[in-house]
Amino acid sequence: MLFPDPQRLKQAAEALRGRRIMAFTGAGISVESGIAPFRGPGGLWSRIDPARFEISAFHADPAGSWALIQEIFFDTLGRAEPNAAHRALAELERADRVLGVVTQNIDGLHQAAGSRVVYEFHGNTRRLRCLSCDRTFALAEADLSRLPPACPSCKGLLKPDIIFFGEAIPLEAQAASMALAKFCDACLIVGSTGEVLPAAYVPQEARRHGAVVVEVNVAPSQFTERITDVFVQGPAGAALSALARLLLD
Repeated sequence: MLFPDPQRLKQAAEALRGRRIMAFTGAGISVESGIAPFRGPGGLWSRIDPARFEISAFHADPAGSWALIQEIFFDTLGRAEPNAAHRALAELERADRVLGVVTQNIDGLHQAAGSRVVYEFHGNTRRLRCLSCDRTFALAEADLSRLPPACPSCKGLLKPDIIFFGEAIPLEAQAASMALAKFCDACLIVGSTGEVLPAAYVPQEARRHGAVVVEVNVAPSQFTERITDVFVQGPAGAALSALARLLLD
């Protein structure tokens, strides 16, 4: 495993020290929790046609969509636990170093690690939403023994409270993320390729408003040459654990 360069870690810590930090996370932060990314070699989209996760496909075949959802998301994400990177961000938030986390992930691992301010750009698999009455429910409140599951309140069709292709980003999450991007003066990017829009606009907005940008990734991303000031190459767990120690000393 590639360990992050100690000198780069020191540079990153100095860039972040004393600043209002917004963390922006992508699939790379959850790889060490056993969750494969969607894109790239070995990613979900290399095995499954993304068209099966279009909202039109869900409406056309709810039972078939739910069988796939249960296999991919609940059987894998449901067993996943936060890793050292999630815990480091939660620790930095408790110490008032990190203002909040904007995440592209749908696994709920930031909250499980103890982070309190989390803006989920693409929703959360641990919640379900009724397409009839628009109420949301915890996953445990629904009967998944019969697919597709019915709303406990109105018996309407439930879907995971995640963004399918063809659905809009929730306005509340988008507005809160952009507000944090404008307010922070440091952006810590972790595990995001920068390829998914409009989420990738969030760090760009922070940069546009004068924030210093520190990036932690196993490989250069779309952000690296465009907006990143300090690039730390390596796995998220090792990098953020070391970075947290430097910032909390």
